[in-house]
Amino acid sequence: MVLLVSPSATDPQALFEEHVVPQLEVLYRTARSITRNQVDAEDLVQETLLRAFGAIDRFDGRYPKAWLLTIMRNANINRARKKVPDLLDDPELTFERSTRFAETDTPEQVVVEPVFDATVHSAFNRLPESFKQVVELVDLQGLAYQESADLLDIPVGTVMSRLHRARKRIRTEIAEYGLDSERTPT
Repeated sequence: MVLLVSPSATDPQALFEEHVVPQLEVLYRTARSITRNQVDAEDLVQETLLRAFGAIDRFDGRYPKAWLLTIMRNANINRARKKVPDLLDDPELTFERSTRFAETDTPEQVVVEPVFDATVHSAFNRLPESFKQVVELVDLQGLAYQESADLLDIPVGTVMSRLHRARKRIRTEIAEYGLDSERTPT
C-alpha cells in the first residue's frame, strides 16, 4: 500500500492558510482584549503570525486555536518583559530614552488647543477691567478669594461675584465659537 502525502501536508503556506488564517478574527479579538490598544493588538497578532508561520511545520494540526493563543500568550509575555524598565542599570540613560520616545500631542491638541487658547485669551481681553483683575488674581495667580479681596480693597463677595460673571462670559464666548470647554482637551 502506497501512502500519498498531499502537497498541503508539506507546504508551509498551505498549512498556514488551512490552520491559521481561519483563526485571525479570534486572534485580533483576543489581542485587543489583552492589550486594550488597537496598535499594540495588531503588533501582537503580527508577532503571533510570524511565530506560527515559523513553527507551522511542527504543528500537528490539532486544536489550532489553542496552539495560536498559546503562541500569542508567550509573545505577549516576551513583549512585557522587554518593556520592563532598566532603572537599576542606568537611571539617567533610561530617562533619556524615555524622553526620546515620549508621546507627542494628539492631532486634536495640535489643531484645537491653539484655537481654544486664542478664544479664551480674546474673551479675557474683552472683559471689563474689574473682572480681569479678579480673574488674574484668582485663576491665573492662584490667590485665595480673601487675598484677592484684600489686594483690590473690595469685599470677598464682590470678588466671588465678579469671578463668577467673568467665567460665565468666557464660557459663553467659547460656546459661541463652537468650542465647548467640556469637550476640549486640556
